[in-house]
Amino acid sequence: MAEVKKYIAVDLGAESGRVMLGSVSAKKLLLEEIHRFGNGPIEEEGSLKWDFAKLLSEIKAGISKAAKAAGTQVWGIGVDSWGVDFGLLDVDGELVENPYHYRDSQTNGMQEKAFELMPKRDIYENTGIQFMQLNSLYQLLAMRLANSIALAKAKNLIFIADLVSYFLCGKIFAEYTLASTSQFLDMRTGRWSKAIMDGLSLASDILPKIVEPGTVVGQLSAKVGMELGCGPIPIIAIGSHDTASAVAAVPAKDDNWAYLSSGTWSLMGVETPDAIVNDKTFGYEFTNEGGVEHTIRLLKNIMGLWLMQECRRQWQKEGTDLSYKELSDLAQEAEPFAAHLTVDDSGFLAPGNMPKRINDYLARTGQKTTDDKGQIIRIILESLALRYRAVAEYIEDATGNKIDVLHIVGGGIQNELLCRFTANAIGKKVVTGPIEATASGNILMQAIATGQIKSLSETRDIVRKSFEPKEYEPQDATVWEEQYKFVTSNS
Repeated sequence: MAEVKKYIAVDLGAESGRVMLGSVSAKKLLLEEIHRFGNGPIEEEGSLKWDFAKLLSEIKAGISKAAKAAGTQVWGIGVDSWGVDFGLLDVDGELVENPYHYRDSQTNGMQEKAFELMPKRDIYENTGIQFMQLNSLYQLLAMRLANSIALAKAKNLIFIADLVSYFLCGKIFAEYTLASTSQFLDMRTGRWSKAIMDGLSLASDILPKIVEPGTVVGQLSAKVGMELGCGPIPIIAIGSHDTASAVAAVPAKDDNWAYLSSGTWSLMGVETPDAIVNDKTFGYEFTNEGGVEHTIRLLKNIMGLWLMQECRRQWQKEGTDLSYKELSDLAQEAEPFAAHLTVDDSGFLAPGNMPKRINDYLARTGQKTTDDKGQIIRIILESLALRYRAVAEYIEDATGNKIDVLHIVGGGIQNELLCRFTANAIGKKVVTGPIEATASGNILMQAIATGQIKSLSETRDIVRKSFEPKEYEPQDATVWEEQYKFVTSNS
């Protein structure tokens, strides 16, 4: 009988977190959700922050439950999270303050400040990272320019997933894929960029040692183990950026594929062996982020289902509580192509009344406003699909390679209307699954770290054997082509 090993995945998203128990054999991965909890920003003194104590408490509760549910040896714990956000530790190893949320307004105008200190193209040449005001670079610059007391006290800067691991095992490190989202890293070398840190007068001595995904960084501390009723479980730095773990679980078999990790954000790109930093990637504002097994994720961040999530939240506040499926069903019945959004418009970044902001955008761009909930959702989903078409074309141009198949993974694949729209818009086959791609990649990278499986290709083979994909073939090609040409000619 094939050996089965059990691992715990802590998967943190910007809307919710979960602790999963994974059982891995040479042929299959089985996942069991043990603990799920809500996650979101809190307001402290006018700033959006993460309630880290609450987050850590929920994670510990989940690990304790998972260790008990395993009923046998647990071979590892891996933590993944969203990118860019970080916590600051003082000389005593304590968290100075709650970490800032990437949607906080402190980064407003910080890109322009950065470009005054260092030309935009020079920043890109030294990092290869897409320019987004939420990047760690602009968060840290904002703190420096504000003479932050917290920053003055800081001895170490640690990104969110690694911060959780630190409080589990006491080890300070920066996992490569998570660090790569910061815009502190030179993606050609995989090391912190001295040019960037010096050019913007940012302290580089607070940046930890970088470790590769698949590294055993420590053991669950005796104190935490006693608190949780667990033994000395290894803490493993997996692809600690959630998208890196998700891409590791893309069940692709050939070379001509792209991925779309679909959730609050949409991250769309391809795997490459090296960073691509040139005129085309700069012009298209592509990012080169670290992947597992010495790969680069050449991708673009797209606003994603955040717009739909914020609309739903607003309507809930107003007394109408509709599920995501109910909203998609309403969208299915709404008028096609009634309007179009530039989904990455900065006006949609912050939390708040999204339906109003969408209508403000429509009015500002000379389009018809609407209060119809299904119509608003349809506009969002069609606009996302058309944005995916544009990014697919940018990828093909920048790499010189044709995309034959788009693999969509993550929770967003439950929105079948968006998946169908995407196949129609890009004119290519779409394959969806698994939903829990991030947790799957997290656990399988732990299996690589323990030597149970040997390679990324073996990881993807196990995913193919473990989850049933769904395929969408393009339909209504002429209609979507006309809409794409109309949108691009008017953008």
